[in-house]
Amino acid sequence: MMDNKPVKAILFDLDNTLIETSRAGEVAMQKTAELLKSSLSLDDDIIRSICDKFKRKLLHESFDPTAGRSIDELRVGHWEESLQEAVGGACSPTLAAQCYSLWKRSRLERLSLAPEVRSLLELLRSTYKLLLLTNGEAATQRQKVEAAGCEELFDAIVIGGEHAEQKPSVSIFMWCFHLLQVQAEDCVMVGDSLDTDIQGGFDAGVRATVWISSAAGVVPHDSVKPDYTIPTVLDLPQVLAQLK
Repeated sequence: MMDNKPVKAILFDLDNTLIETSRAGEVAMQKTAELLKSSLSLDDDIIRSICDKFKRKLLHESFDPTAGRSIDELRVGHWEESLQEAVGGACSPTLAAQCYSLWKRSRLERLSLAPEVRSLLELLRSTYKLLLLTNGEAATQRQKVEAAGCEELFDAIVIGGEHAEQKPSVSIFMWCFHLLQVQAEDCVMVGDSLDTDIQGGFDAGVRATVWISSAAGVVPHDSVKPDYTIPTVLDLPQVLAQLK
C-alpha cells in the first residue's frame, strides 16, 4: 500500500459487495422448496436434500459457452440431476424447468441496489472513476447488473466470463486500468472475497484493498491480508478519507 498518490479510481466487486446475492439466493431457494413440497409428496428432509444438491452443483459449476448448451439449460440440468438423485424417476419431466425458472426469477427480484448503496456510488462518482469488476458467466452476471439497475453508476463494467481470465488474474485488472486510463497505484479494490478480490488487487499492485466482511473479519493464516476490513460497503468513505 502506497500513500504518496491520491486515489483516482475504485474497482467494486458486485456479488455480496454491492448487492446481497447470498440472501437473494436463500429467498429463491425457500420459494423453490415450497414449489417442490406442493408438487411432490415428500418430507422436509428430502426436499432440503434436493435443494442442497442443487446448491452444491451450482457451487462447483463448470460452464463452457462453446459446448452448445446455454447456462439456463445447464442449470435446469442441475435440478434434473438433483431430483433424480433424491427421488429417482418419479418426477414430472417439467418440474426441473419449473424449479429453475422460479429460482432464477425469485433471485433476480431480490437483487436490487439498496437506496443507500446507490447514493454512496453517486457520491463517490463525483470524485472517483468507478468500475464494476465481477466474476461469473457472462449472461448471468449481465442479468444481475440489469436487475440491480446500476449500469449508469459506473464508468465501465467488466464481466469475468467475457474475458480469457477472471479475478484474481492480473490480466483482467490490467484491462480495468486500461479502460479507466489509470495506473494500478491510482486504484482501490473493494470486494468480499479474499481469494479473488483481495488477492487479485494485491497481485495487480493496487493502492489499497478493502475487504467487505460482515462477520468477525478474521483473515485465515494462509490468506492474503487486506489493507482494510469493513462490515459494509457503506463504510468505504471512512477508508478513503485515510487514503487522502
